Amino acid sequence: MNRFVYRKQKHPMPKLALSVGVFALTALLFFQGISSISEGTRKRQKESLENAVMRSITHCYAVEGTYPSSLEYLKENYGLTYDETVFFVDYQTIGSNILPDVTIIERGN
Repeated sequence: MNRFVYRKQKHPMPKLALSVGVFALTALLFFQGISSISEGTRKRQKESLENAVMRSITHCYAVEGTYPSSLEYLKENYGLTYDETVFFVDYQTIGSNILPDVTIIERGN
């Protein structure tokens, strides 16, 4: 056996490129997962707001015998709260005895 056999050293670039590629792929998957979670949370927030608005409207009708005249009325008298920077609530009344038309829109970032 020859102890002094010259071995050609391999270039470190392929290992470095592989490491960088694996890191980039991992980071991409991580941020995609965070984005997906955030989107799901926003969707659940919107559904929760829709339910809260309808509960407040129904409660007002049951207590007072008429539907609320405005969204502000629900906020002041029935404790409806939501993040107005995240959602826009369009509240249209047709009459005191007709269920109001409520549309909830997510504001852009």
